Amino acid sequence: MINQNNITNLMNQAQKMQKKISKIQKKISKIEVIGESGAGLVKITLNGKNNCKNIQLNKKLFKENDQEIIEDLIIAAFNDAIRKISEEKKKKMSLLSDKIPIPPGMNFPL
Repeated sequence: MINQNNITNLMNQAQKMQKKISKIQKKISKIEVIGESGAGLVKITLNGKNNCKNIQLNKKLFKENDQEIIEDLIIAAFNDAIRKISEEKKKKMSLLSDKIPIPPGMNFPL
């Protein structure tokens, strides 16, 4: 049987969880990672919102490679950065899921 105290308690827990999620989202948005490829010839910096903040292309890249190779290295560096951001998001979410039971497969919009 559901009573008013249970509903109030549930609503309070939901509000606390929403505040924690909001804090984690803010932390994630401030994360910056650098994806690399070509032994550091290409570096791409992304933030937690997957926005590209910077691209660094080593001058050696242009002397030794054709356009197609350079494009492939840029793609690889970008994908490396996306992977790193995803890992950071999972780490931050694990802080929340350790305290709150989250069903398997359920993801929050971070």
